[in-house]
Amino acid sequence: MEQFGRTPNIVFILSDDQGAWAMGCAGNKEVKTPNLDRLAATGMRFDNFFCASPVCSPARASLMTGKIPSQHGVHDWIREGNIGERAVAYLQGHPTYAETLADNGYVCGLSGKWHLGDNRQAAPGFAFWYAHQTGGSPYYNAPMVRNGHCYDEPGYVTDVITDEALGFLDAQDGEKPFYLSVHYTAPHSPWVGNHPEEIVRLYDDCPFESCPQEPKHPWTIPNPPWGDDWKANLKGYFAAITAMDLQIGRILDKLERMGAREHTLVVFMSDNGFSCGQHGFWGKGNGTFPQNMYDSSVKVPAIFSHPGRIPEGVVSDALLSAYDFMPTILEYAGIGGRVGSDGIGGADGGDGRSGATDRSDGGPTSAADACGEPHYRSLPGHSFYPLLAGQPHEEREDVVVYDEYGPVRMVRSKTWKYIHRYPYGPHELYDLAADPGEKRNLAYEHHSVETMTAMKAKLDDWFVRYADPAVDGSREPVTGAGQIGLAGIRSGGKNAFAR
Repeated sequence: MEQFGRTPNIVFILSDDQGAWAMGCAGNKEVKTPNLDRLAATGMRFDNFFCASPVCSPARASLMTGKIPSQHGVHDWIREGNIGERAVAYLQGHPTYAETLADNGYVCGLSGKWHLGDNRQAAPGFAFWYAHQTGGSPYYNAPMVRNGHCYDEPGYVTDVITDEALGFLDAQDGEKPFYLSVHYTAPHSPWVGNHPEEIVRLYDDCPFESCPQEPKHPWTIPNPPWGDDWKANLKGYFAAITAMDLQIGRILDKLERMGAREHTLVVFMSDNGFSCGQHGFWGKGNGTFPQNMYDSSVKVPAIFSHPGRIPEGVVSDALLSAYDFMPTILEYAGIGGRVGSDGIGGADGGDGRSGATDRSDGGPTSAADACGEPHYRSLPGHSFYPLLAGQPHEEREDVVVYDEYGPVRMVRSKTWKYIHRYPYGPHELYDLAADPGEKRNLAYEHHSVETMTAMKAKLDDWFVRYADPAVDGSREPVTGAGQIGLAGIRSGGKNAFAR
C-alpha cells in the first residue's frame, strides 16, 4: 500500500524492567527472543543506551518529554494519583512528542502501560487509548481502561495489549501517518504462576548462567515481594520476555501484511534496566537503598529498525540516553529535533549541535552564563538521527551521559562512572575499562581524587544548567517507595514521596 510511504509511521514498543542483557541478540544464549533478534538483524542495536532514571515512571516521563526528572518533576514510580477522583496528570505543562506528532498530522495510539498519572484519560495527542489503570499488576485479571471504562482483563495481559495494538493498526487507512505506543508490562514482576505454562516449561532445564546469583548486596531491600526462590523467579522472568517476544512477532507480521513495514520505524526499548542477581540483588535502581546506578540498572535494550532507511545488522557503542529519544523521533518524522516550552525548535536544537555522539557541553556552562529564557527550560538531549541514517559522524572523547534518582546522580563516560549521593554519600567511582563489573569503588582511594573531582565538576555543571530549581531531585526525599503527589514547590508543602 504505497500510501504508507508519505511520511514514516512509528511503532514504539516499550518493555518494563528488562535488562539490556536479556535478549538473544545482545549475546544471551539462554533467553529465547527470536523476534527481537529478527528486529535487530533488520536495524541498529545500541549497546550503550541509558535510561534517564532507573525506575519506571521518571524514565517514561523523560522518554515522552525529552526532559530529565529534575525538569518534569517525576522522581519515583507513581504510587498515588493513577486513577479515580484524586488522579494527577503528572506531565501537565510538559509537552510530549506525541502531542507534537499529533499536531503535525499523525494519528497516535497507546496500548498498555502509561504510569504517568490520570491513566483513565487519554494523554494529550492520543486518539486511541487502551491503558493499564496503575503500573503493575498480575498478568491475569489486570486492571485496564478501555474506552474510558475501568475493568479487569481476564486474559493474559501481554496478549491483550497486542490485540488492542493490532486493532489500532487495522483502523489505519493510510491517509495519515500513525504513531503507536505498545507498552507492555512484561517482564515486570510477578513472575511465578503468572505466565503461560508452556512458555515457562521452556526454561525447566535452563542453568541461568547469564544471571549469576552473586553474594548479597549490603544495601539489598529486605523481604522483596517475589520471595527468594531465584530459579522459579528466573523461569518466570524469562518466560515473560519470551511471551512478549511472540507478541512482538505478531506486530511485525501485521505491518508486513499491511504493506507498511518499509514505511515504518519500529523501535524497541525498555524503561529501565534490571538485575536478576547481578551485584547481589534483584531489582532496578530501588532494588537497594540507597538507590543504585549499576549498569544493570541504568542500561536498557534499544533497537531501531526501518528497512531501506536504517542500516541493518549494525551494533553501535555510542553513549545515548532516554533524553535523546524525543529529539530523534521528531527529526526522524521530519518535524524537528527539540520541543521546549515554546514549541518546536530546529533539528539541531537551534545551537548548531546534532547527533548525540557529537555531544559536548557547549553553550552556557553554568547558571551564571545563561541568558534569556531560564537555563533549565532548554532540553538536554540531542538527536542521534545521523547515526540511524548511516551518516558519517565524528565521535568526541568527552561524550558522557547522566542519570538521576532523587538525590542520587550519575555521570558516565565510556571508561569512567561517578555516582554522587546528596547530601553526604556514600559516593562511588568506577574505572570501567579495568573494572567493567563495577566491583571496586575507587571514590575513597587517594590516587583517584583528580578523576573523581573532574567527574564531579561535570555532574555539577550539567545539573546546574538543566535542573529546574522548582523540582530539583537533589532536594527531594526519594526512597524508592513511590511518588504520591506533585514534587517540589508544586506539592504545596505536602510530602510527595512514600517512606
